[in-house]
Amino acid sequence: MSSNIHIQRICQFCRKEFTARTTVTQYCGDDCAKKAYKLRIREAKVEASNYETQKIISKPIEELKAKDFLTISEACMVLSVSRWTLWRAIRNHEFKAGKIGRRTLIRRSDLDKLFE
Repeated sequence: MSSNIHIQRICQFCRKEFTARTTVTQYCGDDCAKKAYKLRIREAKVEASNYETQKIISKPIEELKAKDFLTISEACMVLSVSRWTLWRAIRNHEFKAGKIGRRTLIRRSDLDKLFE
């Protein structure tokens, strides 16, 4: 349906001025509309990927908060410190650590007491 109105608009993609024949026109032409669509789709994919990444990163930490005993690597993830820093704290008797076989375990309550 054609219209007799002519409105000066600015393209939302290329920012050039154009004459629109309807009040809802956003883009100056088909090329800008297609490019804007592809950009929206690309941004949605990146956003979905970032969301998945954040979900994967935060999931192990939430699981570790429920455990009573943590290994050295798990304690490092919870405290956001390196293994060497944690071993130095154990050697300086800031944490009590116990060994079961070859595995060194730290009580979760000892980590929580550090911040009280």
